[in-house]
Amino acid sequence: MRIVEDQYQEIRDGVRAVCGQFPDEYHRLIDSKRTYPEEFVNALTAAGWLSAMIPEEYGGSGLGLTEASVIMEEINRSGGNAGACHGQMYNMGTLLRHGSDEQKKKYLPAIARGDLRLQSMGVTEPTTGTDTTKIKTVAVKKGDRYVVNGQKVWISRVQHSDLMILLARTTPLQEVTKKSEGMSIFIVDLHHAIANGLTVRPIENMVNHETNELFFDELEIPVENLIGEEGKGFRYILDGLNAERTLIAAECIGDGYWFVDRATQYAKERVVFDRPIGKNQGVQFPIAESFIEVEAANLMRWKACELFDAKLPCGSESNMAKYLAAKASWEAANVCMQTHGGFGFASEYDIERKFRETRLYQVAPISTNLILSYTAEHVLGLPRSF
Repeated sequence: MRIVEDQYQEIRDGVRAVCGQFPDEYHRLIDSKRTYPEEFVNALTAAGWLSAMIPEEYGGSGLGLTEASVIMEEINRSGGNAGACHGQMYNMGTLLRHGSDEQKKKYLPAIARGDLRLQSMGVTEPTTGTDTTKIKTVAVKKGDRYVVNGQKVWISRVQHSDLMILLARTTPLQEVTKKSEGMSIFIVDLHHAIANGLTVRPIENMVNHETNELFFDELEIPVENLIGEEGKGFRYILDGLNAERTLIAAECIGDGYWFVDRATQYAKERVVFDRPIGKNQGVQFPIAESFIEVEAANLMRWKACELFDAKLPCGSESNMAKYLAAKASWEAANVCMQTHGGFGFASEYDIERKFRETRLYQVAPISTNLILSYTAEHVLGLPRSF
């Protein structure tokens, strides 16, 4: 496929150099064993790519979400799965913009060095789902501590992270003027928390994605671990969620290009009835259409990144970028599978693995239906549909 260089080529080349040390066989083995790609994540950390958004004064590169999105895109385009490490990027948005100077000095240099991992964010709950304002996990202040009780679900990378951003309600829902008020965010030291009030229960799932159910039973968190002001956590965490959705869009774009690349190459090489199958319009047109859709989604990714880095409102653009990219990558996955026929189901071609991985993003984070309802209500001014 035609490769067009851009102003981020140096970053692309650097990430590709690291990813090139981990061929398809590595990711295939990790997937089959359902283990965490420890060596891969360590290599990305050692090269400085996972500390890209940390300011230089704290040992990072001081780059923006735009550059971070390029890193995530290239990981997926190289055949890997950025889901193992993308949390460190989008969690930075919350800590960088709303954390105190003391918190930044305490955590950021260690994260930049690779001594600490901030890979996990605890928001979703089993009984509320996407209705985040009705979360039931509570944090009650008692002296110099907050005592946390409740439950979270689908919380990723807890077993391979040192720290977690936690959203909990600090003021009862019935006592606030707006339902988005009264929630706060905390930094949780997972090494202390596990077995001291936090129980982690892994969830087996369709992809090799380390995700868990969490149970909080009188977990104590020091008051100095509160990020920003008490009660404003929901607003703070939106920065992290917008970053998350934009980075996921970039990963889907990387997947989309990977599927188009593989389908194109196979269509050129596979000969049936004495001619390459790619000579048939029924084969080449769907591949071309997939490429067009990935390219179009890519434009919305850049727009969302530009707004985020300028600290301008970007909720709509982040949502739309994620919607378009997830849709484009899933369509490309189907086309790639169809192009390969039965061979697409064989593990050695890696298509079925990437097929499963990219399917996730039609569902989470934030489902396609919720993006549509958000756009209808908040962009187009239509009545709330639920």
